[in-house]
Amino acid sequence: MSVDTHDQTLANIDDAIRTERDPERAMRRVVEVLKHQMPHYTWVGIYLLEGDELVLGPFLGKPSPHTRIRIGSGICGAAARERETIIVDDVNADSRYLACSLETKSEIVVPIMSGARVVGEIDIDSDQPAAFGDGDKRLLESVASLLAPVIGSSA
Repeated sequence: MSVDTHDQTLANIDDAIRTERDPERAMRRVVEVLKHQMPHYTWVGIYLLEGDELVLGPFLGKPSPHTRIRIGSGICGAAARERETIIVDDVNADSRYLACSLETKSEIVVPIMSGARVVGEIDIDSDQPAAFGDGDKRLLESVASLLAPVIGSSA
């Protein structure tokens, strides 16, 4: 993906978050923009932290059997525990991967932080191996920063 595509996607998300007052609808709009503007994003979802579990919020893609994930479990739980973005180029080679779809080849998980506290995550799967690069990481970490106040205010 080009820098222009990432920049335009981020601008659209920024606009969606600024114009949407309801946190649930704002998160839904973010998921929609990411899914529609980034063609290699096969599954896009936001998990919210409740206690010691990540709970699936808005998403687009095939239904996931993983609606609740304990901190430390799977790639999502590892990203929350480590408070760092995790990119997995080949989910079949990563023992942490919690299988959702046989078509999924790669995944990126970005924690949404409010200060030093994880409040949620952006989780994206792709049917392409090694689908996520530095541009995706920068884009999604910027989106997470934009979402943090929205999610923090609804928690």
